[in-house]
Amino acid sequence: MGTVLVADAWTATARAHEAAVDERLAGHLERRRRGEKHPVEDFLFTYYRLRPAALRRWAPGLGVGLLVDGAPADEVAERAARRWHRVVDGAVELDVEHYLAERGGTVRFVRDLLTATASRPAQLGCFGLHEWAMVYRLPEGAQRHEDHPLRLGAAGTDEVVETHRIRCSHHDAFRFFTPEAVPLNPLRPSRSGVVDQEQPGCLHATMDLYKWAGQLGPVVPSALLLACFDLARDVRELDMQASPYDLADLGYPPVRIETPDGKAEYARRQRALADRAAPLRRSLVEVCERLLDQDGSSGRRIATRGQRSSPLAASASRTALSPCGSSSSGTTTKPARA
Repeated sequence: MGTVLVADAWTATARAHEAAVDERLAGHLERRRRGEKHPVEDFLFTYYRLRPAALRRWAPGLGVGLLVDGAPADEVAERAARRWHRVVDGAVELDVEHYLAERGGTVRFVRDLLTATASRPAQLGCFGLHEWAMVYRLPEGAQRHEDHPLRLGAAGTDEVVETHRIRCSHHDAFRFFTPEAVPLNPLRPSRSGVVDQEQPGCLHATMDLYKWAGQLGPVVPSALLLACFDLARDVRELDMQASPYDLADLGYPPVRIETPDGKAEYARRQRALADRAAPLRRSLVEVCERLLDQDGSSGRRIATRGQRSSPLAASASRTALSPCGSSSSGTTTKPARA
C-alpha cells in the first residue's frame, strides 16, 4: 500500500464524490421513476453494466488505504465487507492478491486492448454512419428508437447510406447493422479480433473507456471512473446528434453528416473527443500495469488532506472534491440534463 488517508480526508472525499454523481444523474433517475426513456443518457446504463449505485460508490483506487480510526463504524464495516477488500493495520485496503486471482485475466485484456488502441492513428472519416446502417432498409416503425422519427424519412436515410462509404471498425456497433447494410462495410470487426481492430478515433472505442474502468472496479480511482463517464456521455451526445433520428425536441440539434458542413463539424468534435480520451486511456493502462507489477510491498505512509503520494490518488481527491468535477484532460464537465 502506498498511501493511507486519514478518516476526515477520505470521508469528505467520498461525500463530495457522491454529491457530484447525484448531480449528474438526477435527470436520469427522475425519468426512470416516471418510466420515461431517453436515447442519449439511458444508454450509459442500458448498454453498459455499471449501475448508478456503483458509479456513486467511491473508491480511492489502487495503492490507497483508508484509516479506520475516527471514521463512522458503519461505513468502515461496509467498506471492509466489499469484495476484494480487507482491514490491515487499522486501514481498509484492496486485497491485491485476491483481486488478481479472480480478475487478472480481465486486467491483462484491458491493458492489451487499450495499449493496442492507443498505438494506432485515429481514423476520423466514418461520420457516425454506423447509426444509419442500423436502420438501413428497415420497415417503417422498426427502428430501435421508435419514439423519435427519422429526420430524413426512411427513403432519405437509405439514400445517405447508399451514397456514402461505410467504414466501421467497432464490433459492438457493427453487430447491430441490418442484414442489408452488412455487405456495405468492408471491415469485419469481431469480438475475438477486437485487440487488433480498435482505433482511437472511434466514438464507441472512446465511450468504452467507461466500460473498462467500470469492469476494473475498485482498482480504478473514482475520479478516473467519473471522468470516463463524463466523456462517454459527451460521446453519446454526438453519436445521437449525428444519427438519422430527430432529437431536436430533446435539445439535441442534428449534426447533418450528409452535408459538407455537417461532416466537418462531426470530424472536429470527433477529434476533440479522441484528444480527451487519450490521457484517460493512458491512466487506465497505468492502473493495469501497476496492478500487474505489484510486488507485495507493504510500505506506506499516512497522508492528510494536504499530502499526496500517488498521482492517481491525487487526481481522485482533487476531482471528487469538486461537485461538477473535471476530466483528466482538463475539460470542464457539465451536469446531466434533467
